[in-house]
Amino acid sequence: MTTIASNITLIDQLPEQFSELSSNAQWLDARKAAFARFQALGGFPTVKTEDWKYTNVTPYLKNGISLQLPAAPPLSAEQLEATGLLLPDTYRVVLLNGVLQPQFSQLPPAAQVTVCKMSEAANEPAFIQYFNKSKKLEEHHFAQLNTALFNDGLFIEAKAKVLVEQPIHVIHLYHNTGNLFVQPRHLWVVQPGAHLQVIESAAGLNLAGSVFVNSVIEAVTSERAQLDHYQLQTGCQQTRAINQTLVQQHGKSLYNNYTFTLCEADLVRNNLNISLDAERTETHLYGFYIATGNQLVDNHTSVDHRMPHCESNELYRGVMMDKATGVFNGKIYVHEDAQKTNAFQQNNNLVISPTANIYTKPQLEIFADDVKCSHGTTIGQVSDEALFYLKARGIGDETARIMLVKAFAFDITAQVKIPAVRKQVELLASRYLAAAVNN
Repeated sequence: MTTIASNITLIDQLPEQFSELSSNAQWLDARKAAFARFQALGGFPTVKTEDWKYTNVTPYLKNGISLQLPAAPPLSAEQLEATGLLLPDTYRVVLLNGVLQPQFSQLPPAAQVTVCKMSEAANEPAFIQYFNKSKKLEEHHFAQLNTALFNDGLFIEAKAKVLVEQPIHVIHLYHNTGNLFVQPRHLWVVQPGAHLQVIESAAGLNLAGSVFVNSVIEAVTSERAQLDHYQLQTGCQQTRAINQTLVQQHGKSLYNNYTFTLCEADLVRNNLNISLDAERTETHLYGFYIATGNQLVDNHTSVDHRMPHCESNELYRGVMMDKATGVFNGKIYVHEDAQKTNAFQQNNNLVISPTANIYTKPQLEIFADDVKCSHGTTIGQVSDEALFYLKARGIGDETARIMLVKAFAFDITAQVKIPAVRKQVELLASRYLAAAVNN
């Protein structure tokens, strides 16, 4: 098994390991080009890299990380049920270390949606047209490394004019026999006039060390298509995650993203890039994150308005506890041709502990003169007046604090259109809040 010595960072041996791991892989030319680009970017980002100044990944890239997937362990329906992730009224797609597990999946009708392994999608027209074509893909260190080394992933294509009856629930399971670096790669295409809902959840399965997940999703919403994307970032302390989602939108399409970071992972970094490539496209981004202990939760979003008459709306809220650190960096670009753009961005944070930190930086870059754009951020604590109001009516201090934080999060959870997802998010958030207040 390919491993890295515990006292050497992963970057020190990557050229040798890339040569070994890619020798018999598909798409070798793309992999070589991506690895060259990764090296040209300087390898792994450091705190001297502007977009990574608050997120130091170096400590997570030591301790003998393996680049090769272990043999898949026996998986039972009982183990899947025990994750607590299953949702009713959904099509289920189970991945183990990024590899589709058909025996535990309940796929949608093939006439409506194509769902298969990325390794089996090479001849699909949509794959040929869109794989590795996303704008800004070359700017991301970890995205280039994923392109160079990804093992497998999920290809989803919703057929034209199809309203997929139920959401597709993608359950990411991770297993290791030692510290593991796993790189799933996904491509989701919603053809013209189709409507697709995708929910993502994650869990560890008999972990024998840490799992560093470097994931890339390329998503395409074709003309008049709609994609509702729910990212339920769940998991345990032994996981670290770099999630990169790159979305291309065509004319009159709609993309909704809901990112909920409610996990015990040491590190979560979300890079969400949206490119509005045609007129009258619409984008809505909602995020809610709770960081506890020594967690680092970092959200970087980029909304690229390239054409006229487009709209984007972004609202992120976070709760910082204990010694946790939160980062929000949101960018809205309005190109010169993007007249009549309507763009809104807001980030609000509650810092409950005096030892917690939040770094927030909403940004606008506008090169058109006929637009409506606004952005802002707030950082505060639980209101003493509101707390007194509730306690004066016989509500205990713990319950009152939880109620106020829940009210703070309500604007985000209220946007969720799937009742089972909203219920699960609120349940997870309540558990974290109760634990924090009790401590």
